[in-house]
Amino acid sequence: MYDEEDLSEIREAESRWEAETLEPVLERHSERADRFATVSNLEVDRLYTPDDVADLDYEGDLGFPGEEPYTRGPYPTMYRGRTWTMRQFAGFGTAEETNERFHYLIEQGQTGLSTAFDMPSLMGLDSDHRMSEGEVGKEGVAVDTLRDMEILFDGIDLSEISTSFTINPSAPVIYAMYVALADQQGVPREEIRGTLQNDMFKEFIAQKEWVIPPDPSLKLVTDVVEFSSEETPKFHPISVSGYHIREAGSTAVQELAFTLADGFGYVEDAIDRGLDVDEFAPRLSFFFNCHNSFFEEVAKFRAARRIYARVMDEWYDAEKAESKRLKFHTQTAGQSLTAQQPLNNVVRVTIQALASVMGGTQSLHTNSFDEALALPGEEAVRVALRTQQIIADESGTADIIDPLGGSFAVEALTDEVERKTMAYIDEIREMGDGSVRDGILQGIDDGFFLREIQEASYEYQERVEREEEVVVGVNKYTLEEDTSPDILHIDEEATKERQLNRLAETKAERDEAAVEDALEALAEATERDENTIPYIVDAVKAYATMGEIMEVFEEQYGSYTEQIGLA
Repeated sequence: MYDEEDLSEIREAESRWEAETLEPVLERHSERADRFATVSNLEVDRLYTPDDVADLDYEGDLGFPGEEPYTRGPYPTMYRGRTWTMRQFAGFGTAEETNERFHYLIEQGQTGLSTAFDMPSLMGLDSDHRMSEGEVGKEGVAVDTLRDMEILFDGIDLSEISTSFTINPSAPVIYAMYVALADQQGVPREEIRGTLQNDMFKEFIAQKEWVIPPDPSLKLVTDVVEFSSEETPKFHPISVSGYHIREAGSTAVQELAFTLADGFGYVEDAIDRGLDVDEFAPRLSFFFNCHNSFFEEVAKFRAARRIYARVMDEWYDAEKAESKRLKFHTQTAGQSLTAQQPLNNVVRVTIQALASVMGGTQSLHTNSFDEALALPGEEAVRVALRTQQIIADESGTADIIDPLGGSFAVEALTDEVERKTMAYIDEIREMGDGSVRDGILQGIDDGFFLREIQEASYEYQERVEREEEVVVGVNKYTLEEDTSPDILHIDEEATKERQLNRLAETKAERDEAAVEDALEALAEATERDENTIPYIVDAVKAYATMGEIMEVFEEQYGSYTEQIGLA
C-alpha cells in the first residue's frame, strides 16, 4: 500500500523524531510504565506509522464494506442504513414477571428480545426437581413446559419481534417450544426470527453446563441446524459464543480463536451430515464479549470478519457471500463490572459499547451498572438501553462506516490479532489431524482449552494484585463508604410457589397418554439416530416437561463428568 521509498523516508523521520524530540523529554520525565499492554496483555507500541502496516493490501486485507473480506463491515451501508439491534438481556422469576419486563423494554425502544433462563432450565431440570431447590427463577426465567412459553410471550407477536435465547444443553427443547408457540399463534414457521445460543462446544470449554457427553451434544446441535434449514430459514440455529470464554478469563485472542474454531467445528459436522454449506452457513451467527481495551476490541472484531471470510472460502468451499459474511452480537463485559462504586460501571459499559459499534457489531447488549450485585433493576436497565440510544443518535459514530479503518494502530493490531488467532486455530486443527471439529473434541478431552484459559486468567489476576492492571475503585481510587445502589429483590418463595403450582396444574390437565407416546417416539428416534427436533416439537405440544424430554437423552446417551484433574 506504501511505496518503499516513502517508507524509508518515514523510518528516517521517525528515527530523527526519537532522537531529537522524544529522547530529551524521556530524560526529564519517564513514561507512566516500562511496558504498555491491553487487558489481554498484548503489548502496544508508543506510536504507529505506515511502516507498521507496510504489507497491507487494501483490497485483499480491507476492501469495502459489504465485500470480502468484510474487514470494514458485513453490509455496504452499515449503520447509515439501520442501527444495530438493541437487544437487552432479560429474564427473572416467573414467565409473568419476565413478560412484564419484555413489554417495558419494547416500550422504551428496544428492538429485539433476549431471554435469560434460570439454572434448572439451563440444565434441563424441572422446577420441582430436588436439584432445583433454591434456584427457581433466581438468575433467569423458569421454563418447564410450553405453558410457561405461552405466558412469557403473551401479547408479543412472533411475526413482529426477533428473540434471542441464551440456553445450551436444553436448547433443542426451548427451540421446539418457540416453534410450537409460532404454530399456536398462526405465524408461519418460515417467518419466525431469532437466535438460539445452542453452542455446546463453548460449554465444555468454558461455561461448564452440560447434560450429556460432547459427541451426542454435538449431534443435537446439528439436529437443530438441519431442522432449522428446512423449517425456520430466518432463525439462527447457533450463536457461537465467545462471550463466556472471555468471562472465564481468556484473552481477546483466545476468545476469538476458540470461538471461530467452534464455529468451524459446527460447519464440519453439518457438512458431514450431508448439508450444503451454502444452505446453512448464512444463518450461523456469533456472540462476542467486549472488554475495556478499546482498540484491541475493535481490532478483534475486524480480524474476526476477515478470518471467517477466508476460512469459509478456502477450507469449506463456501460460494455464497452470505456464507462468508460473519455476523455477530456483542455484550459488554460482565467480568469488568465491579461491586465497588457501581456507578463507575456506566462508564465502562459506555466505552465497551462504543468499541462494539466502532468494530461493526450487528446487535448489542449493554450491561446494567448494578449487575455485579444482583439482577438488574428497572432504572439500571433503562440507563443501559439509553447508553446505546445516545451512541446511536447523538455521538455520530453511526454515521461513518468503519471510522477507525486506516488507523495505523488499529490496522497493525488487527493484523496481530489475526496472526495470533490463526496460530491457535491451526494448532486445534492439527490436534484433530486436519479436522477442527475433532481437534476441539480432543482439546476438551485433554484439557487444552481449560489450561490455556486458566493460565491467562491467573496472569491477569496477578497483574491486578501487583497493580500493573488498574481497576478503578478496586485497587486504586477506592472509597470507604458504602456506594451500593438499591437493587432488585426477587421473592424466592413466592416465585417457587407460583412456578410449582403452574407445573402441577399443567401436569394434571395434560393428556398423559399423549405425553407418554411423544416421549416414547422421541426415545425411538434417538435409537435410530434420526433428527430429534420434530419429535421434541410433538412432545412439547403435548406439554411434556423440559426435564422429561432431557431425561430421554440422558437415558440414551448417558451423563458426563469432566475427567480433567481427577485421579
